[in-house]
Amino acid sequence: MAVLVTGGAGFVGRHVVGLLLERGYEAVVVDNLYSPGSAGAAMRLRWLGARVVWGDVSRWETLLHAVGEAGLGRGDVEAVVHLAAVVGVEEAWGRPRLALEVNVEGTLNVLELARLLDAERIVYASSAAVYGEPRYLPIDENHPLEPVSLYGWSKLAGETLLWQYQRAYGLRPAALRLFNVYGPGMRPGPYAGVVYRFIEALLRGEPPVVYGDGEQTRDLVYVGDVAEAMLRAVEAGYTGPANIGTGRETSINQLYRMLCSLLGGGCPEPLHKPPRPGDVRRSVASIRLAEEKLGWKPRTGLEQGLRETIKYYRGRVEP
Repeated sequence: MAVLVTGGAGFVGRHVVGLLLERGYEAVVVDNLYSPGSAGAAMRLRWLGARVVWGDVSRWETLLHAVGEAGLGRGDVEAVVHLAAVVGVEEAWGRPRLALEVNVEGTLNVLELARLLDAERIVYASSAAVYGEPRYLPIDENHPLEPVSLYGWSKLAGETLLWQYQRAYGLRPAALRLFNVYGPGMRPGPYAGVVYRFIEALLRGEPPVVYGDGEQTRDLVYVGDVAEAMLRAVEAGYTGPANIGTGRETSINQLYRMLCSLLGGGCPEPLHKPPRPGDVRRSVASIRLAEEKLGWKPRTGLEQGLRETIKYYRGRVEP
């Protein structure tokens, strides 16, 4: 039986699929190859042994065609890992209609597909953005769900669909609320995350942009650890939400200083711009539930993860 991964050629997806193959799973990737670098990732995943088919989760007909092309029928899929999404606060505001089509309608389509294939286990990539501005730290899974961004709202809507399908059809969903994921393969472009933007600017010798005063904090979790969490969730019996972070809080200014040090120092002062709408002030996860229910905890420290990420992008970032 196979594990079906939507968005499997994206940043997190390619790491998840690689790990599934490494652990002996049959992996089927459905991806619309929208994200920068996803076409190349799809070729590498095929070479590693994954079945990769084109499909857009927001279009039901293309999903049906994709599973048919992959030769999948009822009973052939043991789990679905749903990663396909418009990711991030900034891109969701920039492309609101697309964000809702993919993150909400797309999730509905994936749940219908899982029901059609009789695949009870669903692992959904949710987000810490569902919590909004934290009332207390660290944030646990009982924290009120009060998203302050369209992205957070769309992910919460996806979670709501999961729980409805659990009650109505007996699906066994787990929603992994990812905090700030970084590592090799992060996408470039105008909606890139802060770690990529800093590394790209520093490798080019340019001052990066910091929104606000830089004292806002994030819980930065390495993509390899996130992939391991996804695999643990596929194998575990737990249903419900679980935070995937490190439990360590890092300010944007601290992150910049660390990257400067790892790149040899002598870095320019960043350019400060006004805070962006929907950005929370502080964020750090309680990961106790993931430790207890999934048997997972992060293994990659921030400095080690940043070293690996810098090594990956040296020679890939154009001057």
